[in-house]
Amino acid sequence: MRVTRLFTEQPLSSGAQVLLQGTAAQYLGRVLRANVGDAVTLFNGGGEEFVATITEVGKRTISVLLGASSVPATESPVHTTLGLCLSKGDRFDWAVQKATELGVGAIVPLYSERVDFSIPADRVIKRVNHWRQIAISACEQCGRVRVPLITPPEALDRWVAGVDADDKWVLHRGDPSHSPEHTTPESAALLIGPEGGLTDEEIALAQASSFHLLPLGPRVLRTETAPVVALGVLSFCWREMTH
Repeated sequence: MRVTRLFTEQPLSSGAQVLLQGTAAQYLGRVLRANVGDAVTLFNGGGEEFVATITEVGKRTISVLLGASSVPATESPVHTTLGLCLSKGDRFDWAVQKATELGVGAIVPLYSERVDFSIPADRVIKRVNHWRQIAISACEQCGRVRVPLITPPEALDRWVAGVDADDKWVLHRGDPSHSPEHTTPESAALLIGPEGGLTDEEIALAQASSFHLLPLGPRVLRTETAPVVALGVLSFCWREMTH
């Protein structure tokens, strides 16, 4: 039987009693109808997860006793920062979810020339929190213990010029300037454009900042599909998917 995994912002340590409230308590109590004695797993993004036993079920709260901690081998050996141009509808949400499942370390939403909308200043924090909750839910599902950092949107040219990584890749249909090595870097950056792709000027800007072209075959991928395929290819080249 699969044990439910839940994220909490609270400090966690073996032997501690933790009071779950809000969404976590509602999910355990109302959806799963958890009982005293049931087991759950908690994590707070610090790199560990804790087995826990429910000790009390209230109307709006659930108390758990934390047991032993462990560090599961679910995090990628490469800290990958995904620079992903914004898209409308739920496409960006879907990309955040799948990139999290594939082990990305940080996601930076980007404005580029072909992103034809902007998020109002008074709604940026709300939108970032929304994306973070999607990432948290993905971590709960896939077994990760670190939640990717998601930053407020910024301009593509600023991010490209400032991102620091051992390997840098920009998804682009063209002749590859470099091929991913079957060695594992400590960090990587991956740039993916919006619907309509990146402009020639943006590709040149990325190359001027040491980004290598990463073509993924003859077909045009949708903006929400591209990060899944690209992260999968890189993970395979880094031998993460062959373990």
